[in-house]
Amino acid sequence: MAQRYDREAVVTDSDSLRLALTKQNDLSYLVVKRIIDIAGALFGLVFFLPLFLLVALCIKLEDPKGSVFFYQTRIGKGEKPFRMFKFRSMVSNAEERLKELLAKNEIQGAMFKMKDDPRITKVGKFIRKTSIDELPQLINVLRGEMSLVGPRPPLKREVAEYTEYDKLRLTVTGGCTGLWQVSGRNDLSFEQMVELDLKYIQNRSIAGDLKIIFKTFKLLIGAKDAF
Repeated sequence: MAQRYDREAVVTDSDSLRLALTKQNDLSYLVVKRIIDIAGALFGLVFFLPLFLLVALCIKLEDPKGSVFFYQTRIGKGEKPFRMFKFRSMVSNAEERLKELLAKNEIQGAMFKMKDDPRITKVGKFIRKTSIDELPQLINVLRGEMSLVGPRPPLKREVAEYTEYDKLRLTVTGGCTGLWQVSGRNDLSFEQMVELDLKYIQNRSIAGDLKIIFKTFKLLIGAKDAF
């Protein structure tokens, strides 16, 4: 289980904890991490290009009027917003229909997840199940908005519900995958996700990042908790 933190201590001394977390931004680590991000993203985009074309074709065949990609504003390092790329896995008016589904949220805390979300298309169910819908985020990695490994970038409406404690997960660049994804993902609560993210930030290393990437590949196909 992830290391637990004293929330009361964070409320009274959040600046000290924030300083402790940002001390993990070792320059040599960040340089090597960025090199791995660029190399990994370029390799992934080339390797998965045939899959990208096939997925794009399937999405268009099911819903010719909708776009292939879904663009969503996420909050990155330092609470800076950016546009995240994903393959569209929902109907075109998914965002408009979200309000009527909020009461059926299956994740505790400032997140929304619903296993049998009626907005998901047939193609969408498959690419979500296999996490293929996430692959276009390699473009965000190349642009420096995301890293291959890091805390999952949240939505603006989610951050609006964050405490100062929760915002500590935004002290580093968000990632395509992370300790949360390989430790249980949607089986974990929002609080557990935050704790895992802070644990990752405090113990970041190149070896640790590579281990998470390896575990992600093992879970990529047929992940039972991806929805």
